[in-house]
Amino acid sequence: MELNKIYHGDAYELIKDIPDKSIDLIYTDIPYLNTQKKGGGFSDRPFNEEIAGLGDGINYEILKEFKRVLKIVNIYIWCSKDQIMPILNFFNLPFVILGWGKKNAIPRCNNNYLSNMEYCLYIYENGRYADFKYDRASRFYISNVNIDDKNDFAHPTIKPLQMVTNHILNSCEPGGVVLDAFIGSGTTAVACINTGRNFIGFEINEKYYKIACDRINGINANGQLSLFIK
Repeated sequence: MELNKIYHGDAYELIKDIPDKSIDLIYTDIPYLNTQKKGGGFSDRPFNEEIAGLGDGINYEILKEFKRVLKIVNIYIWCSKDQIMPILNFFNLPFVILGWGKKNAIPRCNNNYLSNMEYCLYIYENGRYADFKYDRASRFYISNVNIDDKNDFAHPTIKPLQMVTNHILNSCEPGGVVLDAFIGSGTTAVACINTGRNFIGFEINEKYYKIACDRINGINANGQLSLFIK
């Protein structure tokens, strides 16, 4: 399997072509499982229909493949709160719960805490690569909701590029290989390109696959060319 390429297809099948212990870091934003979806939790949000369509979760069997292809367990998994315990129980290793806090959440709470935080599990084995600098070592990344990114790359759950870049700098050595099995609009690939890491990406959705491929060539979802990959 070639490095620095995004593949169109089913991650559960494509990952079988990756040799054992050949990946330095997995960084991925899995399809969320949201058991509250039917209660209207996605109402009044941009990309409402697309987000709802991503709420069916994953087959946890792919975690076995993640463990197989990693040289040593070293993995960031963005997930819903309903997925946290199944993932942690599978790996049964040291972990840190990271978060992205959104300052401009929708001004509506339905008599509950705001849904202004997303969860990321960082799971690792002793001996993994680590280069944590103070300015990128916070467990929480705080920013406004990234509406411009969503508009530029037409993906409902796109993560801030700087946050992803920080995590990759912390946990993958220069020249290392990062796998993103659910690469979406290609943020992980862009972070790797900008920091001198290699990447392999999988995306089953044809629309997002094309957007991601265009993005790593400096073209946004509107067909506009940029001098910088972002």
